[in-house]
Amino acid sequence: MTPVGLGLRDCFDGGEHAAMSESIRPFTVEVSDEAIADLRARLGRTRWPEAETVDDWTQGTPLAYAQELCAYWAGEYDWRRFESDLNAHPQFVTNIHGLDIHFLHIRSPHPDATPMIASHGWPGSVVEFMEIIGPLTNPTEYGGAADDAVDLVIPSLPGYGWSEKPSATGTSPEQIATMWDELMARLGYESYVAQGGDWGAVITAAIGAQNRGRVRAIHTNMPIGRPATTDDPTELEIAYQQRLAYYADEGSGYFSQQATRPQTLGYGLTDSPAGLAGWIVEKMWDWTDNQGRPEDAISRDSILDNISTYWFTGTAVSSARLYWEAKRRGHIGTVEIPTACSLFRHEILPSVRAWADARYTDIRYWNDIDEGGHFAAWERPSIFVDEIRAALKVIAPR
Repeated sequence: MTPVGLGLRDCFDGGEHAAMSESIRPFTVEVSDEAIADLRARLGRTRWPEAETVDDWTQGTPLAYAQELCAYWAGEYDWRRFESDLNAHPQFVTNIHGLDIHFLHIRSPHPDATPMIASHGWPGSVVEFMEIIGPLTNPTEYGGAADDAVDLVIPSLPGYGWSEKPSATGTSPEQIATMWDELMARLGYESYVAQGGDWGAVITAAIGAQNRGRVRAIHTNMPIGRPATTDDPTELEIAYQQRLAYYADEGSGYFSQQATRPQTLGYGLTDSPAGLAGWIVEKMWDWTDNQGRPEDAISRDSILDNISTYWFTGTAVSSARLYWEAKRRGHIGTVEIPTACSLFRHEILPSVRAWADARYTDIRYWNDIDEGGHFAAWERPSIFVDEIRAALKVIAPR
């Protein structure tokens, strides 16, 4: 098996790689005992900064919380548990546009299931979708009907997880959208639905805007809309405008750094697991529906499954580079195919229907959920599954 951190192209010479470029090869995640021991040793040697001068998260991840999290990571946390859970699902790698793309492909036992590709964002990964796989692909085992069944494709974005890291510029969200359409065609699907949040929402919107003839409809939990000028905004519009202003003022420092100097950021995050944990877990706190701690929304083990994925694959800088690419090449366009939007109330970039209508011209399903946040499938998997089932009945009826 390919060593973690290497693309499969490293295992073949040029001729063999070219011959295999459109093949789909089984993949298994295998992190060595040495890599796990190295992680624990590095955590034990962490050179901690002094504590923040406030008693909350307004200066970033608090020292006491970071130390508690990292102590658990070095001691009680069990990577092998997650590795086993992940490897219980069929995983593959295929080369698209010169990059080896890792993906999960779980076919439903029910015939005529709706094919759906689900895209994560930053600082997420395929970890976000682990709890929705069973209910979506085998709904009769989880209180649903056979007609709710989905064939689920969950890729790791280029430069994320076990997908290959781009070695040249050009891998923008729009480019990834073309890659995902090719992936679904390569898997034999003549039509499919695309779903996503965060960067996955941008990629999904781009898939819909490009509409290369296979995508049937899209679903997003982060509809990309901007406030419309009005003399009489609703109470909800005012609240959402305030949230967008907070994000632009206090919440977007990470965005500016990753969009302008991702390489500089990468030196610290690639070398220090404590630094990586502090950088990522702040978003688990800031972007989720919680009562003060990230674990109120997502379990500590799952948070560390995600951070460990970034650590073991060494993708801190390659994942951040997507912001740099989008800043220079970002242009989604208008989505004219059937669209469904599920807006979880604590979304960091919220939208109301009137704002979203300018980009998505055929919204057929819209639902505001009074809980949950940015990582919808991760935070509220059962609600997310219900939303997918309800949305598909409208935008992609069987």
